[in-house]
Amino acid sequence: MSPLCPVLLALVLAAVPGIRGACPAAADLKSSNGTRICAKFYDKSDPYYENCCRGAELAVEPGADLPYLPSGWTNVISSLVVAQRCEVTVWSRRGKGGKTRKFSAGTYPRLEEYRRGIFGDWSNAISSIYCRCY
Repeated sequence: MSPLCPVLLALVLAAVPGIRGACPAAADLKSSNGTRICAKFYDKSDPYYENCCRGAELAVEPGADLPYLPSGWTNVISSLVVAQRCEVTVWSRRGKGGKTRKFSAGTYPRLEEYRRGIFGDWSNAISSIYCRCY
């Protein structure tokens, strides 16, 4: 093995900060006053993970049931983070209709990577949300 290989591997590992990119860790989801947040949704995503979870944020509390999202949030969510011991169910149509998917605790910087049927993905496709914590 070339002596250059370990150096290149170290550079690659240092350049990749992790799959989370700029997204907060699931354990760090708290509001400014310290209360628990169930999930955070973001309207910006990017092919580069370090540029995901940007733009406007929508934070939802545990037990939030949003069959109709706030103005400007329908079909624009492209990144999300779900807090520890929480789960988010999303629907592709308003009023909890259409396709559905559950996201468990974790970071989802690129919803383009999660299939919604044969031809679609979940980026810019969320129209209803239910968030619960255990």
